[in-house]
Amino acid sequence: MYNSLEAFLDNKPLYYDKIDYDAISVSWDILKNCIELPYVIHIVGTNGKGSTGRILASFLNQLDKNILHYSSPHILKFNERIWINGIDSNDEQLNNAHSKLQIILPPHLIEKLTYFEYTTLIALYLSSKMDFIVLEAGLGGEFDATNVVKNDLTLITTIGLDHQDFLGDTIEEIASTKMRSCDTKFILGYQIYKDKIDITKDEVLKEKNELIFDDSYIDQLKQIVLNNSDILLPEYLEYNLSLSLKALNHLGFLSDSLVLPTLFGRFEYIEKNITIDVGHNPIAAFMILNQLQKNNQKVKLIYNSYKDKDYNEVIKILKPVIQEVQIIKCDDDRMVESKQLKKIINNLSVNVIDFDILDMNDEDQYLVFGSFIVVNEFLNIYKEKKNVSKR
Repeated sequence: MYNSLEAFLDNKPLYYDKIDYDAISVSWDILKNCIELPYVIHIVGTNGKGSTGRILASFLNQLDKNILHYSSPHILKFNERIWINGIDSNDEQLNNAHSKLQIILPPHLIEKLTYFEYTTLIALYLSSKMDFIVLEAGLGGEFDATNVVKNDLTLITTIGLDHQDFLGDTIEEIASTKMRSCDTKFILGYQIYKDKIDITKDEVLKEKNELIFDDSYIDQLKQIVLNNSDILLPEYLEYNLSLSLKALNHLGFLSDSLVLPTLFGRFEYIEKNITIDVGHNPIAAFMILNQLQKNNQKVKLIYNSYKDKDYNEVIKILKPVIQEVQIIKCDDDRMVESKQLKKIINNLSVNVIDFDILDMNDEDQYLVFGSFIVVNEFLNIYKEKKNVSKR
């Protein structure tokens, strides 16, 4: 047995080729007898799950509710995935929960559970006797590990094409898979493919789910929150703020004292000319394009991509605001080969070079974009540079 959760997870597969729902389902049947599950808010969608969940969790925390927010993946440290009452979980909390699960669950089940499934159970264990748990889906379908518990409310963020191997090849198929994870009530957020989503929504409503339409005071309350906060929120994140406020309204917790939390890695300015964003798919690129055009900005894009992402479409969408693309090296077998990525970018008539932090300057605007791993790699390099400059 591994004494620490970190050591244990190092020996778990982080990614998998197919979903076997039985292990997490049987594990939960055992674990649920040992905890008191709080009110469950489940968040599914293609884009905006993390920011929607963090905004809502922060608001509930500001209203003195005991709240756990489970999200994925992390940027710098695993502890980011489990956020408890305003701060990231600490190693002691995580290791204690890990020790308990090792006692509660039989070894053969622990062996079968994937990285994400096991950490979902860690989050569920730590949420016992709290007021709320906000569960962000991973791949986000009806067989996602987070869907093992019955949710009291589901929030559906913007839906687009992603994870087609698991969820379906069309918007309608993906939307159907995501919406079928709803158990009782759901609230729809902003949708780019509204007509296609509406068709799927009507099919789901024929079953047992209830769509919540009550948007009373949302625009007014959104403006109050923005006025209370020092954060300059891009338009696409305002959609996620609105969805969070709709959930808060449904729960009966309206307040004019709410303040936006810092959204780590979501169109975040770490310097006046450096923006980081963990988005990685065409929808994220489209929303960032709109924001940069609204700001009248052009950027040098620090970028890389997983093989299974539509990097051709991402670059094509962002092309109007790109001065050049700088490929940052990421040590991961799932990344597209640099030669292939450069070829695609060159074919789009966009200049592309290798990233070198020593070439960065204060005059140009930089956007770090392409996934959590890209942002993580950049921040590690950037932090090292700053440390060196202080010596």
